[in-house]
Amino acid sequence: MDIIIKDESNVCILNLRGRLDLASGTALKEEVNKLFAQDKVSIHFNLMEVEFINSSGLGALVSIMKEIRLRKGRLTLSNLASYVKEIFEITQLSHIFEIFETETEALNSHQPTLAG
Repeated sequence: MDIIIKDESNVCILNLRGRLDLASGTALKEEVNKLFAQDKVSIHFNLMEVEFINSSGLGALVSIMKEIRLRKGRLTLSNLASYVKEIFEITQLSHIFEIFETETEALNSHQPTLAG
């Protein structure tokens, strides 16, 4: 799996490409831990190019989500391929994760709202 990291204002965007399984899930957790070491806890995963995900990959995402919540951060996902979206729905993880159709929608949701 390839992981490309961009820092977009207050959100770290990780574009994932390839298979999300045991080995790549471990690598992904290591990358996110590096972000935590920099006090970055507002994270977005763009899954547009994830072609395969299994239970180990889902487990890595759940583990990352739990750690982000402990740190009072936020994790969003976007651009799930229909196969990946179906896996999230079958496992009911679609109720746990904040999933957006597009990266833009997800990033907009990270922006602080102005008190009126």
